[in-house]
Amino acid sequence: MNKLPLPCPARVCPAQRGRWLVAVLLAPTLAAQAGLVQAQPALGTALPDDLAAQVQRLAREAAATVWGSQAKAPRVEVVIGRVDAQMKLAPCQQVAPYLPAGMRPLGHTRIGLRCLQGPTRWNVTVPVDIRLWAPSLVAATVLPVGTRLEARHLVEAEVDLADRNDPAIMQPAAAVGRVLARNLAAGAALRQGDLRMRQYFVAGDTVRIVVVGAGYAISSEGQALGPGLEGQTAKVRTEGGRVITGIATGERRLEVAL
Repeated sequence: MNKLPLPCPARVCPAQRGRWLVAVLLAPTLAAQAGLVQAQPALGTALPDDLAAQVQRLAREAAATVWGSQAKAPRVEVVIGRVDAQMKLAPCQQVAPYLPAGMRPLGHTRIGLRCLQGPTRWNVTVPVDIRLWAPSLVAATVLPVGTRLEARHLVEAEVDLADRNDPAIMQPAAAVGRVLARNLAAGAALRQGDLRMRQYFVAGDTVRIVVVGAGYAISSEGQALGPGLEGQTAKVRTEGGRVITGIATGERRLEVAL
């Protein structure tokens, strides 16, 4: 029975076809003998299970550290990307994941993979999505800029808190009565930056100055020298003529931390 000739691969002439086939057939065996199968993840594929588990654990711990304990912990979801198929990594018997300096451990980020034991100490990163799912407020319908929010405008749904750096609004009390600073699509999570800053006082208003220290607070009054916007610095002149700089934290209230 005659066999059809094998097509010649690009840039491989007929005289070299035999050597090319031998190389292709023996490649898996040679890789296994060299320790490549166990030493590094398959290029262009997901990480090996044991290494993926280490990356998962590192990502979850980093996310928990950033979130802190100020509220109920969200549901953490870690989606690990693939190693760049163009990378040619040397064999390595021990690979350790780490969080690169300055890398935000939330949202679209990267986790480092460092070779600790091998002929070449390589260092690469793999893309990772770290998502924090928790109940939050979303728009019940399309809400245009300038809308003064009412309870009927908002519903609760699970959202990815890490999708944006801007904190999500979780409690209706923090949203109802506020004015939107931008358009909000139906189902979109309500974020702090979506709301206009509240103005707590204007120039000339009498303002209560609260000086807060370790275990004590002292209050006095003064006259605002400019507008007091929510969370922003403002200046107030005391009755004695001294100018105090603090943070506008409430209606006609300036807080100074010592």
